[in-house]
Amino acid sequence: MKKDVFTYIIGGKAGQGTKKAGIVAANFFTDLKREVFQMNHYPSLIRGGHNFSVVSTSTSKIFSHYMKADLVVVLDQRSYNLHKNHVAKNGIMVFNSDKAKGKGISIPISSEAKKYKNSDLIEGVAGIAVLAVMVGVFKKKLDEIIKKEYGRNVKDNIKFAHTIYDAANEKIVNKIILKKGDKKFANLSGSEAIGLGAAATGLDLYFGYPMTPSTPVLHFFAGNGKKLGIVVVQPENEIAVANMAIGASFTGARSMVGTSGGGFCLMQEAFSLAGMVEAPVLFYIGQRPGPSTGVPTYTEQGELLFSLNPGQGEFPRIVASPGSIEEAFYLTAELLNLVWRFQTPAILLSEKHLGESSMSATINPSKTKWAVPVMHKGGQYKRYLDTKDGVSPLLFPPSKMLIKWNSYEHDELGLTTEEPELIAKMHDKRLRKQESLVNYLKKMHTINRFGKGEPWIFTFGSTTMSVLEALDYGDINMTVVQPIYLKPFPIWELEGYKENNAIVVEQNSTGQLTSLLREKAGIEIKASILKYDGCPFDPIDLASRIKEVVKVEC
Repeated sequence: MKKDVFTYIIGGKAGQGTKKAGIVAANFFTDLKREVFQMNHYPSLIRGGHNFSVVSTSTSKIFSHYMKADLVVVLDQRSYNLHKNHVAKNGIMVFNSDKAKGKGISIPISSEAKKYKNSDLIEGVAGIAVLAVMVGVFKKKLDEIIKKEYGRNVKDNIKFAHTIYDAANEKIVNKIILKKGDKKFANLSGSEAIGLGAAATGLDLYFGYPMTPSTPVLHFFAGNGKKLGIVVVQPENEIAVANMAIGASFTGARSMVGTSGGGFCLMQEAFSLAGMVEAPVLFYIGQRPGPSTGVPTYTEQGELLFSLNPGQGEFPRIVASPGSIEEAFYLTAELLNLVWRFQTPAILLSEKHLGESSMSATINPSKTKWAVPVMHKGGQYKRYLDTKDGVSPLLFPPSKMLIKWNSYEHDELGLTTEEPELIAKMHDKRLRKQESLVNYLKKMHTINRFGKGEPWIFTFGSTTMSVLEALDYGDINMTVVQPIYLKPFPIWELEGYKENNAIVVEQNSTGQLTSLLREKAGIEIKASILKYDGCPFDPIDLASRIKEVVKVEC
């Protein structure tokens, strides 16, 4: 492997500060101008269970975390048992000797932590002290990191960190000096990128009811809404979320909804309402392993087919999925623009792995387009004017003219109708809008292609990052094809891929992308690599599986 990847894992119980330690480590690597990928793993518990954060860093582009770590710090026996096989060759395991037994470097972390307030939470600081020793950071720099990252009990945190630092410094012999990079990047989570992308293209209102893994977007807007000029609303349930967003769009407000699969089930009637009244609303779905409650805090791509045809009846739907955190920023902005251009609901489909992981990214808000709808220019206002492209002009209150959005089938004025000719006319109008949308997408960037060589690898969403890192790690020359838009499906971009010379990598158990490629583009897939245990692909394991499949199947 050519890249100088360094990986750090810290594990412990919820409430011990492991996630915070991972964030601090990621920020420290970012300050070194190194590229970073951080992944957080946690159960649906406030206290207890097993949490861990893994941070991989390199001076080169990095798209994924690695589960073979140069440094593993564990705070209890369960974490030791789970991560003892994650120590890389020549890597180091450091464990809390008060709570665990095993091979590696033992430090009495808990007994030292008991001398301070919030003894459980302060144990996470030990992970940063050990990391500082491992990468050759002196105490003065460690103090600066703690002052910057830990706002409370700074003196206690520093004193505790020094004790752990001294203990680790005596035992860690093979230290690693990390090479600095050339350019400093922003370290963004997918949820932050989604929020910033929506803000960049004029979002006014965000409606959400807490449901992992979409909740971090709600938290982002709650903490930054005032600065961004965005009003954040948490109604009583998901049904109210969707209906309020549609109502807000009636007034001209740019609205967005956040939910997960279970919450989106409750929004089906409202989604159809948006299709019938032609409301421009963007829905964000953070997939979780299902069905039903599923595994709320884990990752999967099992809701692809469900997301393609939500709601009853025939009307234009837009579904797209970002393949990186950087792309999440631009795609969110693009979708918000599209819903206002074509006055139809859209879905931004993602997963916990993208939404709650963070990586180095460069974003430029000036490259996003501000959503500018077609507006009424005078004369009698017809909300559903039958236009050539199917897109009718908008008019917002207050107005002296009647503005009527109607969930019932309607005429051009928006008045209810059951006349067969008018019913067919409005169907045809919405179909023309669908055709206009497809023609518009044909001029856009709807598919990503990476690399060269055959066979091809099809993938989508956050799995794209895992595939790219696996190919890099395994030195595998293949072309990665990632459809960004999933509905309308960009079949015009896939004409050259109909030979039976492709594999698919996706995170579900039934091969949903495979089904979509076969149905819409007539592409027969030679083999599939599936993962559906709630955990993202590890690039080392994935590289091995790709080589095995290509050798045997292709």
